[in-house]
Amino acid sequence: MKLEQIAKDVYAYLQPDKGLGWSNSGLIARGGGLVVDTLWDLPRTRAMLQTYQSVHPQQPRRVVNTHHNGDHCWGNQVFEGAEIIGHRLCAEGMLHDIKPEALQTMLSGPVPQGLERFAEALRAYDFRGIRITPPTTLFEERLDLDLDGIPVEIRYVGPAHTLGDAIVHLPEQRIVFGGDVMWNRCTPIGWEGTYAQWFDALDRIAGFEPDVVIPGHGPPTDVEGVHEVRRYFEYVLAESRDFYQQGLSELDAARRMDLGPYAEWNEPERLIFNVRRAYRELRGEYDATVDALAVLREMQILADEMAARK
Repeated sequence: MKLEQIAKDVYAYLQPDKGLGWSNSGLIARGGGLVVDTLWDLPRTRAMLQTYQSVHPQQPRRVVNTHHNGDHCWGNQVFEGAEIIGHRLCAEGMLHDIKPEALQTMLSGPVPQGLERFAEALRAYDFRGIRITPPTTLFEERLDLDLDGIPVEIRYVGPAHTLGDAIVHLPEQRIVFGGDVMWNRCTPIGWEGTYAQWFDALDRIAGFEPDVVIPGHGPPTDVEGVHEVRRYFEYVLAESRDFYQQGLSELDAARRMDLGPYAEWNEPERLIFNVRRAYRELRGEYDATVDALAVLREMQILADEMAARK
């Protein structure tokens, strides 16, 4: 983990991308302090807060959650007394998403067949003691703040990765914290929304012409990194359409897809999530619920086959 200063009083807390849950956070060290996203468990979030206090000694007054996935919000309770900001659908999603107790149980009990890789990835975390703490300051389309002279624009861009996706834009510093709308050098996963909506979200980020984009996962990038994520999705969507018309299953389509340079991105087997999204759209099933366990099992099959081919 490292704290990187990206502008005066603006920092990114970057975790090395080792796969599942290794997310990034940010700090604006002005106006009482604003944190963009917490981490997946309490020990990691407490360590992050201690690091932040090396540049901003007092407890930050605000936390923004970019979406409801636990690796971006399960550490909220560490920021006791802070105003927690998020989109209405982000707050609702936290209450209905998988619970930390379920993941902790998987660590201590027998692992269901086909989920061994998923369970192994969880062993980096400690989900004990987490109290789901949703945002209480909710917004619909936008929320603007002034942190002692630093304008902060919080914008709803979902559903793209999830229903409640938000980004944080610092116009004067030309910085965007992209949440999981943005990934860099690692394969993105989509839960809710459509390709068109994700394209729109990426185009909105690019439209700000940022000098620095902090993705939800992976190292900082710039506007070219935004375009690269879009190109990845465009490629996967086009290839999926061809395989769908040939009558292949989602898994067989993912097996046959030549990822080219994207094969070097971390966890390329996450491709199956994106092929499944394309197939849902091609079938007109825009509101279908993702069967997470089924996709995780297919992801393990794909990972094993990709490893065998290397």
